[in-house]
Amino acid sequence: MRFMMLIHHDEPALAAAPQKELWAEYAAFNEALAKAAGSSPGERLQPSSAATTVRQHDGKTEVLDGPYADTKEQFAGYFFVEAPSLDEAIAWAKRCPSSKYGSIEIRPIMDSHAGGRR
Repeated sequence: MRFMMLIHHDEPALAAAPQKELWAEYAAFNEALAKAAGSSPGERLQPSSAATTVRQHDGKTEVLDGPYADTKEQFAGYFFVEAPSLDEAIAWAKRCPSSKYGSIEIRPIMDSHAGGRR
């Protein structure tokens, strides 16, 4: 099964982390992802301060600076893994360095051959 891992981290906590160690951990993590069949390193996003959010309600459009939700953790990036079970996907999420500074949301990819059904 293919899973998308959504990285949410506390930007100030991540900025305060020992950067040399953090990026060494990420290099090792991304190397492991690259070697895992069906898995792929994702993309790192710019900080939430660079975000723009668009909402529509009752025919009116709002364009807001920043993320939609006002939370401590911000969406920071993503990666994909191919794993035989949710437990294996959780093991990958635990290996992600950002899990120490926020959370990793695990989402199964919908099977397009199942007609939108799980």
